[in-house]
Amino acid sequence: MKRIHRAHLAQLRVLAATPLLSLALAGIGPVAYGQEPSSSPPAPAPTASTIQLHGLVDVYASWNPNQPFDHTNFEPGTGTTAAKANELGLNLAALDVALDPKPVGFHVIAVAGTGTDVVHAAELHPDTVRYIYQASLSYTLNVGRGILFEAGIQPSHIGYEVFFSKDNPNYTRGWMGEFSPYYSTGLKIATSFDDHWSGQLWLLNGWQNIEDNNSGKAFGTQVAYARDAIGFSVNTFFGPELPDDSSHWRSFVDFVGTLKISSRAQLAASLDLGEQRRPGLDPAKWQGASLWFRYFLRESSSPSPSSPSSALALRAEVFHDPDSGITGFAQTLWEGTLTFEYRPHPQLILKLEARYDHSTADAFNGASSDDPRRDQKLLVLGAVATF
Repeated sequence: MKRIHRAHLAQLRVLAATPLLSLALAGIGPVAYGQEPSSSPPAPAPTASTIQLHGLVDVYASWNPNQPFDHTNFEPGTGTTAAKANELGLNLAALDVALDPKPVGFHVIAVAGTGTDVVHAAELHPDTVRYIYQASLSYTLNVGRGILFEAGIQPSHIGYEVFFSKDNPNYTRGWMGEFSPYYSTGLKIATSFDDHWSGQLWLLNGWQNIEDNNSGKAFGTQVAYARDAIGFSVNTFFGPELPDDSSHWRSFVDFVGTLKISSRAQLAASLDLGEQRRPGLDPAKWQGASLWFRYFLRESSSPSPSSPSSALALRAEVFHDPDSGITGFAQTLWEGTLTFEYRPHPQLILKLEARYDHSTADAFNGASSDDPRRDQKLLVLGAVATF
C-alpha cells in the first residue's frame, strides 16, 4: 500500500544556477516549517556544483497496550514509522548523495530499516529495491524561469507528510500518508510561472511502484501557490493500478493548504478523494481529511540557531473507505496524535508522541490472532540524528 507517498510546500527552493523556482528534491537535509519562497532577484552566473552528502539515523521505542501478537502496530502494508510494537527499533537509516542540476545533477538516497521494508512492501520484487528510496537524474533547461526534468525514483508529489519523520510535525504518519505514494518512478517536469505559482507534470510507472505491475502508465500533476504566510497545492494521479489490468483506472486528487498564523503557530490541512474502478463491480471510493496544528514553545527565530527548541504538534484525521478500496477493510478510521518535539541540538530531534486510532472494522491486532480490536493506543519515543 502506500501508501505505497511527497513533496510539500515547504520544499520550494530556488535552484542556484537558474531563476527557476520549483519543487526541489525531497532530500534529508534541514527543512524549515512554514518556509516562504524566495522573492530575491535571480542568482549571479552559475558556479560549479559540488556533491552534497547528508545522512540520518532514526530510532524509536513504542508501547502498545493491545499487546499485538505479531508485534505490529499498524495494518499490513502501513506503518512506515514505529512499525513494531513494544520494542526498540531502527525506523530508518539513510545516506543522501546529491548534485544540484547546474544543469546536470543526480540524487541518490540509500535506506535501511523497518520504514523502508514497509514502504516497498507492494513492489513485485521488494528485496531488489528495499535499500533505495531515491535514484534520479536531473537536468535544468535554462528557458524562461527554467524547466527541471527529473527521471528515476523520486519523492512523490502527493500529500503533506513526507517519508522522513524529521520533516513532519508528528513522528508517526497519518492514514492519508500511509495510503498514498511516498515515492514515484518516472519522469517529472517542473517549472515556476512567476514568483508564487509553480507546476509539475509526471509520467509514472504507477502508484508507488518501481517495477510496473501492468502494461499501462499513469499520469500526475501538481499546481502549487506560495505567498507570504499562505500556501496550497492541488495534486492528482490517474492511471491503471490493478495487477495485469490496464483497463480499470485509479483516479486521485489531493488538496494541501498551509497557513503561518504567527512566528510560533502553523496550521495545515489536507483533503484526499480517490476512486478505483474494478472489473464486474462498482468503483471503490475513499476520502480522507486531516488537520495539523504546530506551536513553537518559544520564538523559532530566537535567540540562536544552536539554542534548544521545542514544539507541540496536534493531528486530527478521518479516513473513510466504505468499499475496501485502499485500506483492506470496509471501514472508517479516526485518528488523533499529540507530539512533543525537543531539539537539544540542531542535529538531534526527539519526539514523544501519544496516538489513538479507532476503526469501524476489526483492523488492529490483539494478543492473539482471534482477538482483533477496533481501537488502538500508542506511546512512541522517536530520536533522529542528522548530519
